[in-house]
Amino acid sequence: MQISKGWRGIARVFLPFAAGYYLSYLFRTINALIASHLSSDTRLGSADLGLLTSVYFLVFAAAQIPVGILLDRFGPRRVQSVLLLLAAAGAGLFAVSTGFLSLLLARAMIGLGVAAALTAGLKSIILWFPRERVALLNGYMIMLGSLGAVTATAPVEYLLAWMGWRQLFEILAVATGATAILIYVVVPERGAVPSTARATLGSVFGDRRFWRIAPLSATCVGSAWSLQGLWASPWLTDVEGLDRASLVRQLFIMSIVLSGGAWLFGMAVHCIKRRGIGAETILATSAVLFMGAELALILRASLPSILPWSVVAIVGTATVVSFAVIADYFPPELAGRANGALNVLHFGWAFLAQYATGLILEQWSANDGHRSVQAYQVAFGVNLALQIAALVWFSLPWGQYLASRIRPTPFFVPANVFDVVESVSSYENSVVLIPADDDAEW
Repeated sequence: MQISKGWRGIARVFLPFAAGYYLSYLFRTINALIASHLSSDTRLGSADLGLLTSVYFLVFAAAQIPVGILLDRFGPRRVQSVLLLLAAAGAGLFAVSTGFLSLLLARAMIGLGVAAALTAGLKSIILWFPRERVALLNGYMIMLGSLGAVTATAPVEYLLAWMGWRQLFEILAVATGATAILIYVVVPERGAVPSTARATLGSVFGDRRFWRIAPLSATCVGSAWSLQGLWASPWLTDVEGLDRASLVRQLFIMSIVLSGGAWLFGMAVHCIKRRGIGAETILATSAVLFMGAELALILRASLPSILPWSVVAIVGTATVVSFAVIADYFPPELAGRANGALNVLHFGWAFLAQYATGLILEQWSANDGHRSVQAYQVAFGVNLALQIAALVWFSLPWGQYLASRIRPTPFFVPANVFDVVESVSSYENSVVLIPADDDAEW
């Protein structure tokens, strides 16, 4: 009976929301493959193409806080189904648009429509599944959703061979609308989590632990999304000199690695938390590897380019780790707000990185439609410098803590010495655990 109920939860809750996140990831990354088609059909330059693609992230980021509040108040089922209908309308408008402004509006509608795709799925996992399975299921959710990035490579290239990108977006509009209806009809309702006095947005933004990890997570994850979602394709064409077939093959490999990275992060977090180790360790390690990969690209290290680009792809799924950290910091009734607050920074940084990269590239003249290596090195280097600053900020409290341990201990210890590394007990004591309800009505 327990196994049967578990599988009903997977079929009626997990998979419908995973389908919504799959479409979100497909919309996020598809412009990397159709960029040349958009440029030729609508005469877009690098800056316009960067803005058109990145407005998805801007609107997505702006919607995260309201979406988080709505998820906590009305539940993921109703919020996700309504917003996906808006995404379907945006995809339909994108398919028939001929000018830059209408394309920009359509892309913004898509971004708003899928703004709850990930956070609604994470909220549903928290509401319907045991707490000890949350990190693992988060990994599976992002793994299945990132298959949208896989679809946005070779499969879409095959479709474009016998249909235009406009017809492709018509199909996506129908699929998105059907997913919205599926979620509304299939997913059961769940009673609201009882709120506590701490269940306010100020509890999230007022927590110093949040502001310690948020800059590092945002600059790394957001930059990874920016690169894979758009600028990997021009880099591989202009710098590496790949032809169209080789480009599609490398993007396909990156998307496969992306999907596997989500599963890997989910399993890693699940295992280390069972051993009492914080997920912050994995976040810092993945950030260092990401910066190393970017440095290898900038310095043109004598490595197969697929190696650093695969690291970039993997870090795009490090949200599994970030949200696992957030789940430890805040109680379940704050899950929507806390995840939404972090996603504001993820997608806000992705917008800034994607658009700013286009602006920097525009400062160098194109030769036969290709930008110089130096242009990309400067653009990527600016991103890398900001990520290093975020890593230093993340590591500073631990450095101060270690320094205080090394120094001779004074006879009287000031009360604020150990405030450097905050205890998570304040929130753990207020957590409202939601067990898997054996009597839940499906």
